[in-house]
Amino acid sequence: MRLDTLPIETIQLKRKGLRRQLLTRSNLYEVRIAVLGGSTTNELVDLLEILLLDSGFKPVFYQSEYNRYYEDAVLEPHLVADFRPDLIYIHTTSVNIQGWPSLSTTEDDLSALVSSEIARFRRIWQSLEEHTSAQIIQNNFDTPATAILGNLDAVSPGGRTRFVNELNLQLARASAEDPRLILQDIQSIAARLGLDHWADLSRWCSYKLATTVQGSFAIARSLTSIVRAVYGKSRKCLVLDLDNTLWGGIIGDDGPDKIRIGRETPLAEAYTAFQQYCLSLRNRGILLAVCSKNDDEIARQGFAHPDSVLQLEHFAAFKANWEPKHENILAIARELNLGVDSFVFVDDNPAERAIVEAQIPGIAVPEVGDDVSKYAAIIEAARYFETVSLGKDDLQRARQYEENAQRSSAEARFANYGEYLDSLEMTAEIEPFRPVYMERIVQLTNKTNQFNLTTRRYTLAEMESALATGQIGVYGRLTDRFGDNGLVSVVLGCVEGPALHLDLWLMSCRVLKRDMELAMLDRVAELAAKAGVNTIYGYYLPTAKNAMVADHYGKLGFTPCAKDAETEATTWSLDITSYRPRNTHIKLTELSNG
Repeated sequence: MRLDTLPIETIQLKRKGLRRQLLTRSNLYEVRIAVLGGSTTNELVDLLEILLLDSGFKPVFYQSEYNRYYEDAVLEPHLVADFRPDLIYIHTTSVNIQGWPSLSTTEDDLSALVSSEIARFRRIWQSLEEHTSAQIIQNNFDTPATAILGNLDAVSPGGRTRFVNELNLQLARASAEDPRLILQDIQSIAARLGLDHWADLSRWCSYKLATTVQGSFAIARSLTSIVRAVYGKSRKCLVLDLDNTLWGGIIGDDGPDKIRIGRETPLAEAYTAFQQYCLSLRNRGILLAVCSKNDDEIARQGFAHPDSVLQLEHFAAFKANWEPKHENILAIARELNLGVDSFVFVDDNPAERAIVEAQIPGIAVPEVGDDVSKYAAIIEAARYFETVSLGKDDLQRARQYEENAQRSSAEARFANYGEYLDSLEMTAEIEPFRPVYMERIVQLTNKTNQFNLTTRRYTLAEMESALATGQIGVYGRLTDRFGDNGLVSVVLGCVEGPALHLDLWLMSCRVLKRDMELAMLDRVAELAAKAGVNTIYGYYLPTAKNAMVADHYGKLGFTPCAKDAETEATTWSLDITSYRPRNTHIKLTELSNG
C-alpha cells in the first residue's frame, strides 16, 4: 500500500492499523521530536508520525500543552531539555501573533511592532539553544484569512497582510543567520492549498485547531521532508525517460526535427517548461540521468534540437538501450555510487512506472500521468529534493559528478593505476574543523551512508559540543585537474588518555579509490601523536548500506581486536608510535583563507 496515494480521510481512519504495520519495518531510525504548539497539535502529530514511519523514522514525541510554546521554551526549558530532543518544532501560526498593528499604525510603529514580535521568538530560540543540542524548526506565518483593507492590506503599515509579510522577511533573515534554525514556510504551504481550505474558524473556536485536516496534513508532509533532509534522506537523482517525457513524440520514429519542444505550440511549450524545471534542479545540485528504451545514438539526437533546454552535458548518467529499465536504473546507481533510495524515476508510461517500482524497493516513482504540464507540480508536491541549506558544494554537485565521468574516461588510458592517480594532479586541504565548514561537515555526516563506518548522525550543536570537549575533528577537501570535488571526507575522534577512539569516518563516494583515506589517516595520526596518543581505535558498525567499508580499517593496516557476535560490529587498533605517512599521490596544500 502506497501511503502517498491514500486520501487523508483514509489515513486518519486507518491510522492505528497503519502505525502497527509500519512499526514492523526493520531499521527504523529513532528521532526524538519536541512539538511546542501555539494551537492544539494532536492531529498534526498523529499525521506526522505516520509519514515519518513511512519514511524510515521511528518518532518519539513530546508535546507542550496548548499554547504553552513560550513557557516551555523560555520559562521552564527543563521540561524540553529533560526529553533530550533531536528536533524541536515550534508550531505557531498567525493566531499566535500578539502585537498586531492598528489602522493608525505608522511606518515607524510598524518597524517597532515587528522588532518586538521577532524579539519574542529570538528569546525562544536562544533559550532552546542554550538548554538543548536540538535542531530547531520554526514556522513563519500564514497570510491572515481576512484583509480588512482589501488590496491595501498588503501596503498600509496598519494592514495585517503587510505585517505578516514584514514578520516573515525578518524570520527568513534570522534563519539565514542561525544554522540551528530551520524555517518552515507555511505561508507558501497555505498559499498552495488555498486560504479557503487552510483554516476553518469553527475548528479553532471548538478545538483550538489552527488549520483544517488538509492544512495539518500539508504541514506534516512538509515537516517530514525537512526531517528527511536533516538526516540526509532527501533524494539526490532524477532519472528521466525521453520520449513523451522530455519531449513530445518518438525520437526513433519522428526524428529530431519532428519532436515537439519549443514555443510553437502549447504542448511543445509544456515540454520546454518541464526541461527548464529539470535544469533548475540540476543547477541546485540534483543529478539528472536518462533511462530510455531507445537506440543510444538516436536518443542523443533529441538534445541536438535547437530548442532543447537540456544538453547531454547536463546528465550524470545516460542509459538508452533495449534492456529493462529497472536493470538500467540499477546500473546507473552503481555508476554514480548512490543508493536507489535516492532516486526519483519519471516516465509517462504507467506500465514502466509499475515495473520499476515493483522491482526496485526504495525508489520513488511519482504517478505523473501523461500530462507533461503537471509533471513539475507533482514532483514539487512530494518534496523529494528538500534541502535545509544550500552551499557552494551543493551548487557544484551535478558538475562534480559529470567531471567524474571524465576521470573514468581518463583512467582507461593508463595501464598503471598509480600513474593514473598522478595524472589527476590531486591536491587536498586536510585540516582540523573550521567554523566556515561546520554546516557542510554536519550535512555530509547526515547524508553519507555507504562510505560511513558508524553512520552516527550529529546536529550542528552536537558536533560543536563534541569539539568543545576536546575531540579531534578533521575535514578533507580534494581538487584535481578536472575540478574541485569540495569537502568530501570527515573524521571525528575522542582522545582518552593515550588512545584516540574514532567515532566517525566518512567519505563521499565521488572520490573512491583516490587514496584520500590514506591522506586523511596521515593527518589524523599526526594530530593524534601531538595529543599524546599512541593507539588509534576504529569502529565499524554494519548497516544495510555500508558493507563496502567493512574492511576499511584492515586495508589501512589496523589490527582487529573485537567483534560483537550479535551486531557484527568490529573494533580495530593501530599503533602509531612509529607511524610513517602513506599517501604518495595527493599533494597537501597550505590552509586556505576563509
